[in-house]
Amino acid sequence: MNSFGRIFRVSIFGESHGECVGITVDGCPAGLSLNEEDLLFDLERRKGGKQKGTTPRQEADYPIFKSGIFNGKTTGFPITILFENNNTRSEDYQKQRSIPRPGHADWVAHEKFGGNEDYRGGGHFSARLTTGLVAAGAIAKKLLSQLQITAIITEVAGLKDIEAGLQKAIDAKDSVGGIVECVVTGMPVGLGEPYFDSLESSLAHMMFTIPAVKGVEFGAGFAAAKMFGSEHNDAIENMQGATRTNHAGGIVGGISNGNDLVFRIAIKPTSSTPKEQTSSNWDTEQQETFSIKGRHDLCVALRAPVIVEAATAIVLADAMLLEQRISRVIK
Repeated sequence: MNSFGRIFRVSIFGESHGECVGITVDGCPAGLSLNEEDLLFDLERRKGGKQKGTTPRQEADYPIFKSGIFNGKTTGFPITILFENNNTRSEDYQKQRSIPRPGHADWVAHEKFGGNEDYRGGGHFSARLTTGLVAAGAIAKKLLSQLQITAIITEVAGLKDIEAGLQKAIDAKDSVGGIVECVVTGMPVGLGEPYFDSLESSLAHMMFTIPAVKGVEFGAGFAAAKMFGSEHNDAIENMQGATRTNHAGGIVGGISNGNDLVFRIAIKPTSSTPKEQTSSNWDTEQQETFSIKGRHDLCVALRAPVIVEAATAIVLADAMLLEQRISRVIK
């Protein structure tokens, strides 16, 4: 449900306009040097308002450690980290409560939880919760010092020119989506457990926990369907497993082959858009035309790279611990 991982296990909690959001990381090896400053660089990258097209909502996002750290090192027990919510405008959501917003979880959450869910700012469905994911990812990155995980935006609104893609949204007074590509170098051979816990399965599972992600492809991805087998196959060049091409994206048979891990995610346009939309009113049971008010991202893909890196690091840390490539005690 709200937990992921087998050894390096994360449990996420909180709501967008609740008292706080946060994460509990269980299974982190003991003896890892860790403090608040280790998390700040990636947390800053995740914040809104840092670039054109992102939400103006500003939160300090300073990590508050509640457990699992003693004398500046991890204890081997659960690490709980809180992030306070202080800059909320809940009235923006109270005014439109009667109309479930298209593209948001309003309607399904109301049906599943009987109207008891915290709907303000999307509640538990909000991208605000990715603050905790980024924090856990920063810890995972410290464990994966031999790997380099890099995610970048490659498209916005279908355009390679990111600024032009944003301008397209501005001109249309609407929101747009984007593509984020992640590359991991320094990968070992052997990560991934067939059948249901293949490395692709675990990564895709985690990627789809990121709000607004609608697709994941590895290596050549969907383009592979247009290729011949002889063209798609990656010729093995030496006994270390290096391949001439990397159409597989570094994973064969669900197991890492030592080449770069390469995958991309498709992120939908922000559901909250100033454009007029139509939805059904819970109170009147009639369709109404309305527009969404509040502070929202023009393109949520802009803030996604650091979240994708974090989610990837969590998966790989768990896989490395399973393969006993990371000691349970850091010396």
